[in-house]
Amino acid sequence: MGEENATIMPKSQDSRLYLYHYYERENGPFLSLSDLPDDEAKRVQDALKKEGTIYAKRDPDGRYMFYRRMIERRIREMFVAKGGKPLRQTPRYMIIGECDYCRTWYREARFVRIPISEVDLTTVSFTYGDSFPTFDPTHGDKSEYRQNVYTYEEITEIIAKYGWPNVPCDEDVPYWLPRYVEAQVWSDVPLSKFEPECMVLINRNLPRTLALSRIWGGYC
Repeated sequence: MGEENATIMPKSQDSRLYLYHYYERENGPFLSLSDLPDDEAKRVQDALKKEGTIYAKRDPDGRYMFYRRMIERRIREMFVAKGGKPLRQTPRYMIIGECDYCRTWYREARFVRIPISEVDLTTVSFTYGDSFPTFDPTHGDKSEYRQNVYTYEEITEIIAKYGWPNVPCDEDVPYWLPRYVEAQVWSDVPLSKFEPECMVLINRNLPRTLALSRIWGGYC
């Protein structure tokens, strides 16, 4: 499987051969609101909003978790219909390749990465862009990748057609514009598969005002 996967993504773009997960250094990776009961998720979410984090923008009407769970159920159902074999009810969120924009969400960003060749791709679905705006019908974008979930083979075709999302991290653009290719990992990947040399502090040279605007807790 590893050799086949490695030929799909450009070998000159090393980071695109990996799935990345960014997180807050002090909290550790793979904290997810989706793993919490509704009441606990709301408490965490409300605390993040009070801190003036990115959740203040994500949840203006207090219904973020309702929409999030609805979208996750839809993604899972669509993935199963395409032959996917999810092992979890909710996904672990990762992206293909590095993303400067994701780094700006954290005070002290760290990341882990895993070679795509080490992942059982029957348990991973993909969206071209963040899954939440992908399934948001209110922005009016009718691109074919809206309201759509892809297998790995399919997402490589979409990337070949539209290119890699490349919106600069310091550019103020509509939230629904794709900034990365999201991977929904529907399994618990053994941590032993993650490359330890990538568990490092990321040194960011970003404008302080931008960095502060993206600070939030370790949950995603």
